[in-house]
Amino acid sequence: MATDNEIQYAIMNGISFGKAKSEKKDDPNKVKTKARKKAYQAGAHKSGAAKHKAEIRQRVKDRPTQRHNKG
Repeated sequence: MATDNEIQYAIMNGISFGKAKSEKKDDPNKVKTKARKKAYQAGAHKSGAAKHKAEIRQRVKDRPTQRHNKG
């Protein structure tokens, strides 16, 4: 609890609250989330698990049954 002195000080001088945080402005040169996600899924960040999953995705995509060559 506040002491009597603190309460008296608040009554006489008022209470000041800190300034609210301002919103961050978007940097036009910043990489968007989709691009970062693409790099992550491709294993570009050197994660072994992501590289392995990307390799599996590539193998699935290259299967003859997955190709849709209509010609």
